[in-house]
Amino acid sequence: MPPGPGAGETVPVTTAGGHAIEQARIPAGSFTMGDSSDDRNPADGETPLHRVTLDDFEIDATTVTNADFSCFVDATGYLTEAETFGFSAVFHLAVAAPADDIVGRPPGTPWWLGVRGADWRHPGGSRSDLDGLDDHPVVHVSWNDAIAYCAWAGRRLPTEAEWEYAARGGIDGAKYPWGDAEVDESTWRANIWQGVFPHENTLEDGWLTTAPVRTFEANGYGLWQPVGNVWEWCQDWFDPRTYERGAVTNPAGPGTGAVRVLRGGSYLCHNSYCNRYRNSARSQNTPDSSMGNAGFRTVARTKSQA
Repeated sequence: MPPGPGAGETVPVTTAGGHAIEQARIPAGSFTMGDSSDDRNPADGETPLHRVTLDDFEIDATTVTNADFSCFVDATGYLTEAETFGFSAVFHLAVAAPADDIVGRPPGTPWWLGVRGADWRHPGGSRSDLDGLDDHPVVHVSWNDAIAYCAWAGRRLPTEAEWEYAARGGIDGAKYPWGDAEVDESTWRANIWQGVFPHENTLEDGWLTTAPVRTFEANGYGLWQPVGNVWEWCQDWFDPRTYERGAVTNPAGPGTGAVRVLRGGSYLCHNSYCNRYRNSARSQNTPDSSMGNAGFRTVARTKSQA
């Protein structure tokens, strides 16, 4: 038989549940996990740097799209937590809803609005829909929603270590999936904020909110947009002291916690406010939270996990 695709090549997949996203094959190996560029946010626990060894695995080349998530919902009738709760968080410039649908504004982040009727089918609120957005990442999905999708698809969420290893694309110690070069107007490499956050986005990269999942270039392992575009849920509980354990093999994160890990940053990241569109950047939220800038990608289960 001819040899199969190697690391950095992608292969098609269709699972029993209907998950059909191309897979990036990630080789077994070791890497230095954590911030090596001194851009860390101290409270996020991006240090100490430590060596992590991982088995090989397969991960979605893109985040789960609206079209992918629609297949899951059509097959199961699943209702997301945003649909059940009746509202979700929408960035103020993306709201498409009557004023009466605004149900809250967090004092610490006034650019986020709680919008009644906002959910994955209506990302801006009741006056929005998914027309033309089939190939954009699904948003307004909680960690619990992502886990429900994984159960249907026979998949799982990546561990935080798997996510960072895959995002690095084989470039150990780099700030971004493509290396250390910054995102700027001459080489747009990621969907982040341009202009003056949070009031003016000059749209130099072409996108106010999400971009299609195959925008820009894939990294060395074949992953599209692991940084920017949307935050991605990971399997792990979040703890800022996680890395204090030193070198580890196939880490799965803390055994318990109150919030889950998010990785990769989003279209709202900007150096003036949130510089978390980096390989090592960490964030977190409660498992039932949903917002217009967070989605997920999945990993193939091993035989022992099936």
